Amino acid sequence: MSKPKAIPRSVWWTFPTLIVFLLMLSACGTGATSAPLPTQTPPLTSTPFQPETTAPDPLFGLPADALPAVTITPMPTLAVQPNGQAPAYVVPPTPDSSGQPPYEINPLTGLPFPNPALAERRPMAIKIANSPDYIRPQSGLSLSDVAYEYYIEWGDTRFIAVFYSNDSTQVGPVRSGRFFDEHVLRMYHAFLVYKYSDPREKEYFYSSDFAPFLTVPGFTSCPPFFTGLYARDNYNNVFFNTTRMAACVAKRSDVDNLRQDLRHGFFSDDPPATDQSGVRVFTDYSIYSYNYWEYDAATRRYFRYQESADMVKTQPRAYAPMYDAVTGLPVTADNVVVILVPHTFANQFEEEDEVYRIDPVGEGLAFVFRDGKAYPARWYRMDMDQALFIADDQGTPIYLHPGRTFYQVIGESSQYTHDGDNWYFTFKTP
Repeated sequence: MSKPKAIPRSVWWTFPTLIVFLLMLSACGTGATSAPLPTQTPPLTSTPFQPETTAPDPLFGLPADALPAVTITPMPTLAVQPNGQAPAYVVPPTPDSSGQPPYEINPLTGLPFPNPALAERRPMAIKIANSPDYIRPQSGLSLSDVAYEYYIEWGDTRFIAVFYSNDSTQVGPVRSGRFFDEHVLRMYHAFLVYKYSDPREKEYFYSSDFAPFLTVPGFTSCPPFFTGLYARDNYNNVFFNTTRMAACVAKRSDVDNLRQDLRHGFFSDDPPATDQSGVRVFTDYSIYSYNYWEYDAATRRYFRYQESADMVKTQPRAYAPMYDAVTGLPVTADNVVVILVPHTFANQFEEEDEVYRIDPVGEGLAFVFRDGKAYPARWYRMDMDQALFIADDQGTPIYLHPGRTFYQVIGESSQYTHDGDNWYFTFKTP
């Protein structure tokens, strides 16, 4: 039998999207379980992501009184600064005479909003580059509430960071979108801020119910992208100003910037009991992109270290601290959560181009690291329009440390092991 004739690359992107998302609930309430075909144009709505059906109980039937009480103590936060500068302290408001905190808690961090007015807006999920090396230090990453790192292609990774309780006048470099970004947009009811995308992803994005919330560079000051002196090259040449987003959205009639119904996470100052240590968390995505997080007991935070040399030929493994160009501070996290998620392709052409479908739908294996401790866990996502629920294998929530959570997204067939204080994850897909 003769080999089938290959389809020209110039027409690959015309194929309809084949991936099926389990339990997807559309904004129009159709209950459809598959993504809309490119030929369909869903009606616009100013209040997407609100399912009409009832999702499974996030506690999986556990009685509320069986859960430990949440303890949020607004202790002064120590921020270690580079170059020998004095540490900076940020002190949240103290409770009033009734013992109740006179502030509102951010559902993404378990901490009070520095500015309560920011609670009344829609979050922004912004794509941030992690390669090539010379684009570092990135801008604004340490001001996000939640961030995800995932594999894109050819050995590289990228971040998508969710901004809700903080703003940054400079975030980036902003890079292109991927299929995974839809999940973050839906989980946090966010605007997706990115710099264009592959034609296959573009066609799917703009035929979806979340199309009005896509935010890409234009030819005016709205959306608030800018370049100027901060451009690194012809690809890493766009940054974003979150402080100007609200004014831009106010000029539109097809979307809103209202407060969203976001699921509150489970946070506690006191770590759950465990006998497993988790001081250092290593993740190898490739010989070109690898990192680790190291716990610092003085600040109760994990500090990020990024590869500083490619492991090619005889090049030794090397790391450097990751800093934020906006704050001048190290990139830190109060929680590091590793999640193992299916990485698939819709067809052979996506496989050849490494156009991954990374779909955190249903449940999967996870590992939680907080306060220098490690917790084998599972992630659950039964409602497409809410964030991940992290629990043990009995469905009991694993409480996170109040603050920023950083997710390392790896393939579900990835390898992992641990040795004392150190945990090692090696990215792999089938």
